[in-house]
Amino acid sequence: MLIGGLQKLSLQDYPDHVSAIVFTLGCNFRCHFCYNPQLVVPQKDYLLISEDSLFGFLNKRIKKLDSVVITGGEPTLHRDLPEFIKKIKVLGYLVKLDTNGTNPEILQNLINEKLIDYVAMDIKAPLEKYHKVTGVELPLDNIKKSIIIIKDSGLPYEFRSTIMPEFHSEEDIIKMGELIKGTDKWYLQKFQPLTDLVDKKFSQQKAYTDVQMRVLSKIGSKYVKYCGAR
Repeated sequence: MLIGGLQKLSLQDYPDHVSAIVFTLGCNFRCHFCYNPQLVVPQKDYLLISEDSLFGFLNKRIKKLDSVVITGGEPTLHRDLPEFIKKIKVLGYLVKLDTNGTNPEILQNLINEKLIDYVAMDIKAPLEKYHKVTGVELPLDNIKKSIIIIKDSGLPYEFRSTIMPEFHSEEDIIKMGELIKGTDKWYLQKFQPLTDLVDKKFSQQKAYTDVQMRVLSKIGSKYVKYCGAR
């Protein structure tokens, strides 16, 4: 496993659990507003974290942490992901997976093998605008397949979307809501203009206000059981 980062403590990323966050290296998207450009397009001299170092840390944190969040980048790009998770599960940790939903077969396998306990999937945009947000052309049927897999998994899950005026209008929220209609939770995350983005030009883009985000989440709540703004 190519491990690009480790956050040793989080009280927010896995609901009601104390977790460590493992960041995998590499992604098949190039979302303009992504906050982790060093993981998406790593430099040749990028300093990786060894599995030995990670599992040494996790062994020491048993009973102080109860879960591990695997995020990225995009974790499902790594063929050794199932074996990596098995090593984590042996230590007694719950595992939450963050994914962009582009690899439904791998996602289904992880669920079938009972290797993950919680799933969070990003919904980037209405399907017809996915390429504009992600910067790539990929099979959109995979996005729809992953949504169905997650909805039918029996696991706790959430969908989430980073929202910004450049890409997301009220009409887009409606279309995205239709895409995940009937699912449990959808979080709309306000774009934060930062200097360290995949596309640095977007550090100058405007963000929605908190009031506007609440309006958008109210629209979203017509399609899912709960829609909140972050």
